[in-house]
Amino acid sequence: MPLVTPLSADHDLETKELAEFFNETLGFCPNSVLTMQRRPAISKAFINLNKAVMANEGRVTSALKRMIAWVSSNATGCRYCQAHAIRAAERYGAEQEQLDNIWDYRTHPAFSEAERAALDFSLVASQVPNAVDDTIQKRLHQYWNEGEIVEMLGVISLFGYLNRWNDSMGTTLEHDAIESGNQFLGKHGFEVGKHV
Repeated sequence: MPLVTPLSADHDLETKELAEFFNETLGFCPNSVLTMQRRPAISKAFINLNKAVMANEGRVTSALKRMIAWVSSNATGCRYCQAHAIRAAERYGAEQEQLDNIWDYRTHPAFSEAERAALDFSLVASQVPNAVDDTIQKRLHQYWNEGEIVEMLGVISLFGYLNRWNDSMGTTLEHDAIESGNQFLGKHGFEVGKHV
């Protein structure tokens, strides 16, 4: 049972209108947003930040951004965000081979060296204490420009917020997200956990 019960999608009409963004990314409005709207300024600010972070400004694709989000959520242990991130990666055109082998991104041939650098950055930037070091910095700059690195860190930071929000709230995981989690992460022991 969640710490705070989500409200109806019709509770705040401005949030509802902004949340249509999630119909494209996930196919539904997340329960996390329905909970945030108890304070509509938070739900609206979050949706607008999400839209800005996930906008494509350079070579960091929508699919890669969602895989960065998955690595970040996996590092922190948030099952809710893991399922959402892998579902969104699929919906935004991540290659099937990448989705099936996301756990092995460091060695699997479906991932380029540039993608590995981005995903390693996500892993170390999501750890507490933070583990970004000179080696990671050099690898990032080898493949990505500074604007693209800002985009990546925007995703990592956004999911830092979401990981804490959803794990602390025990946000109920939606059926479609559970299906995606089971499909792509099940072979590595994905389970809903507290997000029932």
